[in-house]
Amino acid sequence: MLIRRLPESLVNRIAAGEVVERPAAAVKELAENALDAGATQVEVNLRDGGQSLICVTDNGCGMSRDELLLAIERHATSKLPDEDLWNIQSFGFRGEALPSIASVSRMTITSRAKGSNEAWQVFIDGGDVGEPRPASMAQGTRVEVRDLFFATPARLKFLKTTRTENDYAREAIEKLAMAHPEVDFIWQEDDKRPVRFNAQNQGLLDGEEILKNRLADIISDEFITNAVPVAATREGISVNGYTSMPTYHRPTSRAQYLFVNGRPVRDKILLSAVRGAYGDVLPSGRFPMLVLFLTVPPRDVDVNVHPTKAEVRFRDSSLIRGLIVTSIRKALEQAGQYTTSILAPQALTMLRAEGSAPVNFMIPQGFAENTGGQSFRNWQGVSSNTDAAIANMMADIPPAARASVVTEISAPMGRLGAAVAQVHGTFIVAQTVDSVVIVDQHAAHERIVYEKMKQALDSQGIKRQILLIPEVVEFDEPSAARLLARAEELAELGLVVEGFGRGSILVREIPALLGKTDVKTLLKDLAEELAEYDEAGSLRAKLEEICSTMACHGSVRAGRALNLDEMNALLRQMEQTANSGQCNHGRPTYVELKRTDLEKLFDRR
Repeated sequence: MLIRRLPESLVNRIAAGEVVERPAAAVKELAENALDAGATQVEVNLRDGGQSLICVTDNGCGMSRDELLLAIERHATSKLPDEDLWNIQSFGFRGEALPSIASVSRMTITSRAKGSNEAWQVFIDGGDVGEPRPASMAQGTRVEVRDLFFATPARLKFLKTTRTENDYAREAIEKLAMAHPEVDFIWQEDDKRPVRFNAQNQGLLDGEEILKNRLADIISDEFITNAVPVAATREGISVNGYTSMPTYHRPTSRAQYLFVNGRPVRDKILLSAVRGAYGDVLPSGRFPMLVLFLTVPPRDVDVNVHPTKAEVRFRDSSLIRGLIVTSIRKALEQAGQYTTSILAPQALTMLRAEGSAPVNFMIPQGFAENTGGQSFRNWQGVSSNTDAAIANMMADIPPAARASVVTEISAPMGRLGAAVAQVHGTFIVAQTVDSVVIVDQHAAHERIVYEKMKQALDSQGIKRQILLIPEVVEFDEPSAARLLARAEELAELGLVVEGFGRGSILVREIPALLGKTDVKTLLKDLAEELAEYDEAGSLRAKLEEICSTMACHGSVRAGRALNLDEMNALLRQMEQTANSGQCNHGRPTYVELKRTDLEKLFDRR
């Protein structure tokens, strides 16, 4: 069979199959072109999920007549002036997007260059280019894409519902709006009311406030309320943004927005780093919400590895991963004693629920009048001469249903307040100046013990257990090589391995915490993880899981009665422990109800 050159129209359709797999991809490419053109306003209009119409209008630098004709030729671009693929500072650089979209649609481009007195328009029908003609337009460019995929009807069969395609396209615009809060974005679909993401006034707000306001507009105020700022720099690489507290999570990773030099990406190295940072503070199967912006010198990242530029490659992936893990963990530790703001409304909703069981909460008899400068009785609306009435009520309640009663607070009141009662032998009730805090004593103590065990592992090292008979594990040669290359790191985790012939690993020592374990399965898991993520995380995860189990069994159990000093000691330990807002399994350790919340519960507000 003879080798022949494919027709240009077919080449463009093949390229379109890689670059434009759905309407959202066309929207993304056109909006990125607008940003590369220096636009301060980008307007996007969709009809029928982008199949009937995609219209992207910007106020960027625009194009002249000759540039307009060049723009729709393959591999024609203004974004590589020095032809250096390692110095890419724009979204586009291949010159494929416009000709690819034009080859599978009916496209009209109207543009007026900056400083020009006239605009030009060109029409392309399935790749056939018409003659440019004069048009009327302000400075900028408008690209109208109609009948997308009419030239490749098989592609239409793979599209989803109009609603779903609209959602994908809007998500693409929202990601760009997150990365460019200085730009106005206007989104409209099917002649509905436009949605505006207004540019922030850079003269009045600092960078953090500008980003915070844009994220609140796009995601929600609730996310900002329940997120902590992330900011760190290492060796010329920086990361900043917001990440959610561990008790504020989602069932999928879709709400994880990651950017590299302003470009939205879905990179396995970055996703793995996020997973590692939240390793022991999230419930199983749940994912944090976050928006992180990574700024890397252009020569240290390769964006030319994926047709849609959704993936990147880093020159030093270990440095990137370490920076993200460290910065997120530091941010979480600084706010780790807090839980999310959504817990209080949820608790109040449960208290209001019809048919719910009554809560046996007792006001301690003879409780001290002065707790932290505030009267407990007056705050509760109970007069000082009701001791007898309270005593009578308590006498009528079976002992098993009573809360543990304290008569006086002698310990200083910290951020989590001073203990006033223990309910059902499980929950500590504490009072602050303006709120009530309810603590799950087992969950709280579990986190305290676990963090102490992790500190001991880090400071004293991991004790090893020498195998009486070293175990030989067979691998393919690449897997064995990956494990041996990380032998020093594995030894720090208590696993001592060495080469034993071609494709074989000899295991001499294992971490003592593992006890009797399946060494072969452990090494197989490590080898797979190294192949996938270039990290040996499963061994550390196993050690931390064992520490977590030991902490769970060694913690104050639910049902154990605590005296006042023990309750206050637990509260003070929580205030000094990282990540104490959630237990080892990611569940919250306390709920805080503000005084205003309680007043609303009883219709006093």
